[in-house]
Order: sequence, then structure tokens, then C-alpha cells
Amino acid sequence: MLKIPTRAEALELLKKYNQTESLIKHALAVEGVMRYCARQKNADEEKWGVVGLIHDLDYEQFPDEHCKKTEAILREHDWPEEYIRAVISHGYGICTDVEPQSEMEKVLFAIDELTGLVATTALVRPSKSVLDMKPKSVKKKWKDKRFAAGVDRSIIQRGADMLGVQVADLIQDTIMGMREVAEEIGLKGSVTP
Repeated sequence: MLKIPTRAEALELLKKYNQTESLIKHALAVEGVMRYCARQKNADEEKWGVVGLIHDLDYEQFPDEHCKKTEAILREHDWPEEYIRAVISHGYGICTDVEPQSEMEKVLFAIDELTGLVATTALVRPSKSVLDMKPKSVKKKWKDKRFAAGVDRSIIQRGADMLGVQVADLIQDTIMGMREVAEEIGLKGSVTP
């Protein structure tokens, strides 16, 4: 029988290979957005969330083998092929040639970089929060290529194109998903819900 990994198992594995707070917060942000998007699409929230949580498993210890090392680790732990493929596909055109095909894979590809832009935008706001942030704030920062210069906007655009959605809609979904985990990712700021 195929073993379905739990969130607890994914989190334990993530923390085994990652100690950097920013990487763990990024994983939690991506998980939050994946769960939110899964609900919007009536998809398997648990599966999408676990894939989001584990997507950068190898990044801290094996940056030069990103995605490839994760594949090996997940295979060692008997993870289902669908999960492994989804995780590997988020590096499409960067460090893998596995093209995102399923809706889950395309969403992960599209929002991975975007969570970084949303987080950075939130941190320069007076409230330091995603709870009161609107998509237009992120769109404004999108145009300034020096702002969050490490965020590859072309990947986000490519992901939006794969999904057949506007970047503004993707930003809205990313903000909504990150709001659900705002406290855990340090972006609750001074806003009282």
C-alpha cells in the first residue's frame, strides 16, 4: 500500500535538513499558499500543503544539487511519485528539466518566488504585515527591479502564464494564503485582526 506522507513527517524532514529560520519561514509561507490555492480549486489541501512545505528540502545543505538531492531524499523515505515529481518540477528551467504539468505543480512553480516578493513588500510597510496588504502594493514593488532583486519576476510571470491567470490574481492568492500563516512566518506585524 502506498504511504501518504503526513504534514508532521514533512515538517520533521524539513527541519532535519534546514535550520535557517528564513528557509523554514519560506517553506511555511509556500505551504500556506498551496493550502489556500488547493481549497480554491477543490483539490487535496493536505497533499498540496505537504508538497509546498517540503519543496526546498535540500536548499540549505545542498544548494548546488537543488531538487536533485530532494528527489533522492524523498525516494529514500518512500514518498509517492506524484509528490516527488511536483517538488522537482518547481525547479523547471532553473535546475531541472521536469516541466510542471498538473495544477498543483504549476501553482508551486508560480508562487514559490512570489512568496518572497510578498514577504519583502510586507516588511517595508509601516505595519510589517500581510494582513492589511493589497495586491497593488506588491504590483508597485514588482516594477522596481532593484526591490527584492533576488526574486526572478520572469519565473512568476511564466507560472501565471502556465496557469492562465493574471499576475495580479496570483498575487492576491499568495497574499491570502500567507495571511493564514502570518504569525508563523513573522508577517503578522502590528495589525490586529
